[in-house]
Amino acid sequence: MGTFMKRDISSVAIKPYDLIGKGWFLITAGTPQDHNTMTASWGMTGVLWGKNVVCVAIRPQRYTFGYVDKGDTFTLSFFHEEHRRALSICGSKSGRDCDKEKEAGLTSVTVDGHLTYEEAYAFVACKKLYCQDIDPAMFIDPSLDNAHYPQKDYHRMFIAEITDLYVK
Repeated sequence: MGTFMKRDISSVAIKPYDLIGKGWFLITAGTPQDHNTMTASWGMTGVLWGKNVVCVAIRPQRYTFGYVDKGDTFTLSFFHEEHRRALSICGSKSGRDCDKEKEAGLTSVTVDGHLTYEEAYAFVACKKLYCQDIDPAMFIDPSLDNAHYPQKDYHRMFIAEITDLYVK
């Protein structure tokens, strides 16, 4: 399947709106023995506090939330379109109830101490810097609150430094 090679993030052309908005990715946290992953399609990337960062949004009821919240690091793994079914399983099933990796046909691997998946074509290792819950009082456009949070289950936003980038 290929070997992950560490790359300088500034040497890789990234289209964030395609990579994050149109594509799906997995957020993975925990240890090789005890971890969970979830599919996401919302997020941001940029520069903040002089660091290359990502920001991901996770609802508190997601099983992966606890792993990301209590840990210092997580990874974002990116897949080609042929893995859409696997990512759909990881987004619709809970690790509380089943072995999502097995059902999705994914193989977790550790690369330089970072959890990812053999089937991914790239991943970024992230170190948490900041988190904050979405505050409904801060919506300028209240239609966003009504459309995305009818059950008032607001995301927690995690801002993390991209510490490493790996590609195949």
